[in-house]
Amino acid sequence: MEESVAGLIPRELIGAVIQALLFALAPLAVWFFTARRKTPFFRWIGLKKPACAQAGKTVLLAAAAALVYIGAMTGCVKLLPEGVTTAGSQFAGRGLAALPLIFINAFLRTALSEEILFRGFILKRAQEKLGFRAANLIQALLFGLMHGVPFAIATKSAAAFLLLTLAPGLFGWYQGWLNEKQCGGSILPSWLLHGCMNLATGILSL
Repeated sequence: MEESVAGLIPRELIGAVIQALLFALAPLAVWFFTARRKTPFFRWIGLKKPACAQAGKTVLLAAAAALVYIGAMTGCVKLLPEGVTTAGSQFAGRGLAALPLIFINAFLRTALSEEILFRGFILKRAQEKLGFRAANLIQALLFGLMHGVPFAIATKSAAAFLLLTLAPGLFGWYQGWLNEKQCGGSILPSWLLHGCMNLATGILSL
């Protein structure tokens, strides 16, 4: 018998917290040994108030980029062979009652964890050594590979690997640029954007 949405919410919350903590372990360890005397951890990874000089223009550009990405990913997912699951597959058929689960998954389990690791840790620390351009390319490539490699393994398809690495990778690059060049180094803008995109794709899967 399928478990009710209400029964799944505590499990999803616990899973989201555990995943966020796991993704934060490496950043926390590096911060503890190298920077704890200089700056608080949350500020070190960019969990701080954003400073966006052109907030209206930034929001409009982010919304346009999100729509393009959602459209691209929706098209890519439709090309996947039958039986290959995606992040939104677990919510399929549950209807609007699944919205709390989708919200937790979108903003906490995936967006928060990934923004801490990729934009909060990898980009910022690599940027100190290599400069923004190289660091942003590195984190974007790793972000894309994290999405593309599982689909390559599941489908044995080079096309699926390329498409599902390239689309997230390009958007990961944009998120890094958004944070560092438009919003004063805060990862809150990319977290909000990432979460909203995950929420939209989750709703589309219902």
